[in-house]
Amino acid sequence: MTDLVRRMEIVRLGYRVDQTGVIAPEAMSRTLAQAREYAAQCSELGVERVRFVATSASRDARNAQEFVVGVRDAFAAFGVAPEVVSGHEEASLSFQGATGDLRSDGISGPYLMVDLGGGSTEFVRGTGDVEQARSVDVGCVRMTERHLRSDPPTAAEIASAIDDIDAAIDLAADVVDFRGISALVGLAGSITTITAAALRLPAYDAERIHLSRLPIAVLTAACSELLSMTRAQRAALPFMHEGRADVIGAGALVWRCILERVARDAGMVEAITSEHDILDGIALSLG
Repeated sequence: MTDLVRRMEIVRLGYRVDQTGVIAPEAMSRTLAQAREYAAQCSELGVERVRFVATSASRDARNAQEFVVGVRDAFAAFGVAPEVVSGHEEASLSFQGATGDLRSDGISGPYLMVDLGGGSTEFVRGTGDVEQARSVDVGCVRMTERHLRSDPPTAAEIASAIDDIDAAIDLAADVVDFRGISALVGLAGSITTITAAALRLPAYDAERIHLSRLPIAVLTAACSELLSMTRAQRAALPFMHEGRADVIGAGALVWRCILERVARDAGMVEAITSEHDILDGIALSLG
């Protein structure tokens, strides 16, 4: 599979969904505007088949149907509507997208893949295929809105978030066995950004980040550093994508808790970061 164009825009569809149960009008507007732009680019490139997958926010929101209709209108030329996938299918798509390069690079399974998103985090174990999977409702946006409201977050806010995150990890561990794994693999924007911080990159560099292997101690130190910063300090980092600075602290806290738990349960001393994720899994599913 060869990328012609690979884009990532942060539209924050899940903004305040955890608190209100609905997609906010401004979040809906900017997401559908981006969908129209993507549809136009697909037309320009002569795309023949499109699959549009929607995840956590569109599962949770009461007004998700408005989003579905808006996307269907944007992609009318392709006859496509968004598929609101379950947490299990989201995990499976992420796993398939992330593990192909691991195998080709000689990194053997079983893998424990962690896909840390805005509203949810997926834990998937497998080698060639998914063997165990669980999606839990902790993510960088949800934890920011629920707990980390100060800038920087207070010790009490962090402690409250850790309780929430650890409870979610317990739910995942009830289904997904963390023990006996050969590789811990993290993916999606929070984790790739934390890896950029750990590598001290002068700019975001996907090639440097992809399949990098770093000690868990180095990654947890980077997580703690990002968590302690103000939003302005994070925004000034040369590798920080626009729109991520206000939620990366929560993402760092989630990833730190997961790294510490897997190190304890599985004896892992390093983690691998993948730039390939659910987007690649979606593309592969069309083949």
